[in-house]
Amino acid sequence: MFQRVLRDSDVIAGALLAALGVFILREAWKWEYAGFDGPGPGFFPMWYGVAITALSLWLAVGRVLRLRTEESGAVDWPGVGRALGTWAAFGASVALMQPLGFVLSFALLTFFLVTVMFHQPVKTALLTAVGLSGGFYLLFPLLLNVPLPTGLLGF
Repeated sequence: MFQRVLRDSDVIAGALLAALGVFILREAWKWEYAGFDGPGPGFFPMWYGVAITALSLWLAVGRVLRLRTEESGAVDWPGVGRALGTWAAFGASVALMQPLGFVLSFALLTFFLVTVMFHQPVKTALLTAVGLSGGFYLLFPLLLNVPLPTGLLGF
């Protein structure tokens, strides 16, 4: 049973994401949480760290509890491939943020995830990518006056 748990993609992903969440919490703890004008620079990372830690632990613990009832000891290789593909796409999105800017790199990431990982039609992926990246652009630079990384095209 213990070896099956250690080889399960959901447990591995949950553990890695929980470690990332703890790291984010540790770093955000160093920043001011709230200031005179409102939330400080540590407010969003603190809550993001709490959310990612809690949800990843929920994923891992839920999978361990489900594994107790399953008889199969095989590794879910398609699940591992999807998890690694998502991480690779996220890494590519971060690498593309400098030349393309946040809006385009996030749109490409969203398009990839919706079409390849979730097997949705291209039209759905395109609408989702444009809607989400446009929403980020409207929220942060326009409404909150918080600049997002810009690329060679200026957005």
